[in-house]
Amino acid sequence: MKSICVYCGSASGNSPAFHRAAIALANQLVSHELELVYGGGDVGLMKIIADEMLRLGGHVTGVIPQALMEREVGHTTLSKLHVVANMHERKALMAQLSDGFIALPGGIGTLEELFEMFTWLQLGFHHKPLGLLNVNGFYDHLLQFLEHAVFSGFLKAEHNALLIKEIDPSLLLNRMQHFEDAILAKGIDFS
Repeated sequence: MKSICVYCGSASGNSPAFHRAAIALANQLVSHELELVYGGGDVGLMKIIADEMLRLGGHVTGVIPQALMEREVGHTTLSKLHVVANMHERKALMAQLSDGFIALPGGIGTLEELFEMFTWLQLGFHHKPLGLLNVNGFYDHLLQFLEHAVFSGFLKAEHNALLIKEIDPSLLLNRMQHFEDAILAKGIDFS
């Protein structure tokens, strides 16, 4: 892995734990010599992780649609900023530029991005690791829902296992780096 796409909120949330998690993840990305790919915003958790990466000397690539450039106040001091035509181009380019994906806390946009990559992974459209950093129990109910989907027969247990869930960014990145080995060992079928 050379680059990780991080999906996260354009808001900072109401807990200092979210801020600390973005800082901690940036530190882990730099220590693992990984580049950050993210949505290009200069607000919320997006700004926090990008600024910390830059402060530490890391490489940061942002991808933002022209329509959001003003509304999200696009980050103008990144290593590289791609301004694209729309959200579809944004997500496609972020996926293309990334060797793995992590979701920090965020809102509907973060969930939409996470689940698109989760769906594509389940269908075998990509084989890149997908991680969920469950900060301060933020995703507990979502993880319960996924278990309920398995119980209800709408999600295979082995597909649910494709989503790497951790509360510690270092453990998450370590597990992501061994994703292919874990998939081979489990014999997971992407069909």
